[in-house]
Amino acid sequence: MSLKNKRQVNKREWQYNRKHFGIGVFFIVGLIFVIFISRFFYVGIYKRVDGVNLPKRVAQLYASKTEVKAQRGTIYDADNQPIAEDTSTYSIYIILSKKAVAFGKREYLSDKDKTKAARVLSKNLPISYERVKKILNPVDKDTYQVELSNAGKNISLETKKKIASAGITGINFKESQARLYPNGVFASHIVGIAENESGKMVGVMGLEKAFNSDLTGVNGVRSFEKDVHGTPIPGKKIKTQKAKDGDNVYTTIDSRLQTYLETLMTQAQNKYHPASTNAILMNAHTGEIVAASQRPTFNAQTKEGINQVWRNTLAEDSYEPGSTMKVLTMSAAIDSGIYNSSSTFKSGTYKIDGKTIDDWDTNGWGYITYQDAFVRSSNVGMAHLEQTMGSKVWLKYIKRFGLLKSTGSVIPNEASGSIEYKYPIDQANTAYGQGITVTGLQMMQAFSAIANGGKMVKPQIVKKIVNPNNGKVILKNKTDVVGQPIKKETANKVLEMMQDVVYDKNGTGSAYKIDGYRIGVKTGTAQIGNSSGTGYLTGDTNYIFSVVGMAPATNPKYILYITMKQPSTMENGTSSQMLASIFNPVMKRALEEDKETTTSTPQIKVADVVGKSTTTAKMKLSGAGLFVTTIGNGNKVVAQSVSKNSVLLSGERVIILTNGEKTMPDISGWSRSDVLKLSSLLGIKFNISGAGYVNSQSVATNKSLSGVEMVNVQLK
Repeated sequence: MSLKNKRQVNKREWQYNRKHFGIGVFFIVGLIFVIFISRFFYVGIYKRVDGVNLPKRVAQLYASKTEVKAQRGTIYDADNQPIAEDTSTYSIYIILSKKAVAFGKREYLSDKDKTKAARVLSKNLPISYERVKKILNPVDKDTYQVELSNAGKNISLETKKKIASAGITGINFKESQARLYPNGVFASHIVGIAENESGKMVGVMGLEKAFNSDLTGVNGVRSFEKDVHGTPIPGKKIKTQKAKDGDNVYTTIDSRLQTYLETLMTQAQNKYHPASTNAILMNAHTGEIVAASQRPTFNAQTKEGINQVWRNTLAEDSYEPGSTMKVLTMSAAIDSGIYNSSSTFKSGTYKIDGKTIDDWDTNGWGYITYQDAFVRSSNVGMAHLEQTMGSKVWLKYIKRFGLLKSTGSVIPNEASGSIEYKYPIDQANTAYGQGITVTGLQMMQAFSAIANGGKMVKPQIVKKIVNPNNGKVILKNKTDVVGQPIKKETANKVLEMMQDVVYDKNGTGSAYKIDGYRIGVKTGTAQIGNSSGTGYLTGDTNYIFSVVGMAPATNPKYILYITMKQPSTMENGTSSQMLASIFNPVMKRALEEDKETTTSTPQIKVADVVGKSTTTAKMKLSGAGLFVTTIGNGNKVVAQSVSKNSVLLSGERVIILTNGEKTMPDISGWSRSDVLKLSSLLGIKFNISGAGYVNSQSVATNKSLSGVEMVNVQLK
């Protein structure tokens, strides 16, 4: 083939290949286009890509959810007054970006308002005017918002109100939960505390810890659509899932008796400086603890003193009870049938297996009866009774009285106690409270059998738990009879002996006489083991001094048990006089309060008087039996301290706020709780110090409260 023909053939082949390549490319491009268009129509119709719902993904992109905080449940006293409740603290943030516009309204701090904002913020917060001005004018002009570091965090509602009242757009507040303990030092180790952990209140002590799951609520959610700046989009629906508040816990604590006990305990602590003191007042019939405290203690609101003792020593500490154990020994001896009222023994000393048991007066009182042994608090007499009963019978009664095991109270970490019971001398020692350890709660449970006709009731601190969302009672505690270790006749006989301790000329409890009331008591002085565990400490004050008392003695309603360990001084008095400084006033107050309650008006449901005339409101509330305090000279009620339908006792205080000029009332004798209600009503901070009832106030009665930012109040 010629060169020319060869070239023509090659040219035709190239053209052929080019044509078919072009056709192939066309079809490939066409196929891709068809696939693309098909995919486009599929996505357009079904709105899904790889299983992802595109509208939902877009909605999520512009959706925002905010948590709706649930309230932690409130802990109440026996009169339904809060002793631990949720409150709020606030953190400040200031929006500076001019892009922050919502619904056509400016949400940012304008340049012209920055001077005013700096003035208001520096006046109400611990931060200087110059510092605020610098924060409000950052170097980066694109800064969206700023904060004021620690100065703008955890501020009170009162401070928030003062700043917000300036009405400066751009200053915003973020709310966070905190816990309010309005009574300060008030059964602090029993009630306990809750702390904010990662934005959530968690109980770390006492009832706050024991019922943490009940008290903790379930947060809700608020959902809305936002723009790229996080601003809600106008016209879009806002969805809210309601929060479920935590359950409320109602205790058996009588606030008036508790406050009085705290005052007396503090006075005794300051006077005698003991290493520790415990006191429990219980209703003998129901087992309800109406007041209880310990020293050292702490202020639950300020946390002052919290590091001294973290334990609830009423339940967690076990100790040798000493001679108060003789109440149980005598009960066992009588109930087992070995007690003989006419039998006598030689007091002073008694030897068992070569070991000597001594009376507190080692010379003794010669030959005395066993009843006299109880009245004089003879160790020797109790040892003789134990030996006559036999170790097996005595141990049976120890267990019948609920010792050596937890009472099963709601207080965390309750101890069980222990016993040394191997040898005859050990067994005899337990008859007068040595070689056996107990807790305060165990002793209260055991004592209830004597006060309650042989029936032993479990100590209780919680009355009921209520779901505030629907009013349903989750738990309701009733009187829990946990045994009958002794017969009724035995209990009555021991009660008579306890009265002899007070009124017999040889009794050790004459210091506990209370005018107008018949009392039965048993005193105790327990030795304290040394650090090596080989013996006991020596010295006049190295003891645990104690007393248990029941009143009225013929049919006791109350049991009061007090222990005081190692006082530094007795102030030239006796151990009984020392403990009587707490025992006598508390027991008398309880008996008198009980007398008043049984003759008082029934509980009163508070009416809603907001919006009514001042005259009508006062007549309505006072006519129902409530004590009314009026703030302001206006003719219309704008707020009341106790919400409608709340239940109060006759004579309790309700504060009404009128629309007139606000003046300072005379708050002498007011409780801490009433002062806090007044503070909340007025929006003025009250700086409260001391314990008890109001003794002085820094703002004079009837003085105008205009411009007043703080009132100092001293309790006594």
